[in-house]
Amino acid sequence: MLRLSMDAKASVKVGEFSRNGVSRVTTQALDHDFEPEAQVTPVGILLPQHDALHLFTVTGKVTSDCLADCLEDFWVGQRQHFPRVDTLLLNLDNGPECHSRRTQFMARMVEFVQHTGLAVRLAYYPPYHSKYNPIECCWGVLENHWNGSLLDSVEAVERFAASMTWKGVHPVVQRVTTVYESGVKLTKDAMCVLETKLQRLPELDKWFVDILPAPATPATG
Repeated sequence: MLRLSMDAKASVKVGEFSRNGVSRVTTQALDHDFEPEAQVTPVGILLPQHDALHLFTVTGKVTSDCLADCLEDFWVGQRQHFPRVDTLLLNLDNGPECHSRRTQFMARMVEFVQHTGLAVRLAYYPPYHSKYNPIECCWGVLENHWNGSLLDSVEAVERFAASMTWKGVHPVVQRVTTVYESGVKLTKDAMCVLETKLQRLPELDKWFVDILPAPATPATG
């Protein structure tokens, strides 16, 4: 089993805005937050057992489909390093785009399992406890790293993200420019069918969900 910790950081306004930090060089920033040139939302996937951090700089909305695509892209790039892994344990914070009742997110997780053949266990932190999700520690390191600097372009955000270190190692940084539609959801009937593919832990059905691949069809002689 491979444990992944996943979360999205608060969006970053791109522009010559003051970040109320301290810089070793003279930095002149705007004293009012005018309309930003763009916004970037870092989405992170941390492997706590390996101290490996992957960051996605999302220039659009972070939706259920966005988070699922980040997970898929991560696994495409990393699966060769974990040939014996058959289960992913995914720690999440029960946010609005990824909680276990978010129909589109659960549909995408089922698709991920069907496509990869991996089992996925979703383990959510309850309200006011997401700070215990390991990826949250990475956001503090990133904020301290670019504190006092001007994030005046998407490239600047990515440079700072790539030059930070987690446990002495630089993260892998990938830009996501896909425009995602918000509010995508399944019908009640479609979700009822999808629920048959989910195994929810009794009494904790919102917080622990297993999604298993379909059993292999036995070969016929």
